[in-house]
Amino acid sequence: QVQLVESGGGLVQAGGSLRLSCAASGRTFSDYTMGWFRQAPGKEREFVAVIGWAGGRTYYADSWKGRVTVSRDNARNTVFLQIYSLRPEDTAVYYCAANFRGLPRPNNVYNYWGQGTQVTVSS
Repeated sequence: QVQLVESGGGLVQAGGSLRLSCAASGRTFSDYTMGWFRQAPGKEREFVAVIGWAGGRTYYADSWKGRVTVSRDNARNTVFLQIYSLRPEDTAVYYCAANFRGLPRPNNVYNYWGQGTQVTVSS
C-alpha cells in the first residue's frame, strides 16, 4: 500500500501561485510514477501533469504547459506541483496519484490516490 497526503491548497487571488505537495509513505517512493489531477465541481477529473519514477521525465497536459511545473524529491518522498498565474477556473480539488514504475504519460492506471487538497482562486 502507498499512502498519499496532499497539502498546500488554499485560497489565493487570481494571478497568484501555489505549490502543492504530496507526501508518500508505505513503499519505495522512487519506484512510483506520480501524477497530478484536478476535479472541479460538477466536472470530470482532469489530468494535469506526471513525473516518471526513473529519471524524472515529465509530461504535461497541453492546457497546462507553461503554467505548472511538476517535480519530486525522492529523499523526502514528496512530489510537488507548482502552479502559476492562477485563474478562478482553476478552483478545484487537486489530487496526486501513484503508478508503480509506469511511463510518464497521462493515461496510466493509478493504483493509489490521495484525498486531495482544495484550491480556491478568487477573482
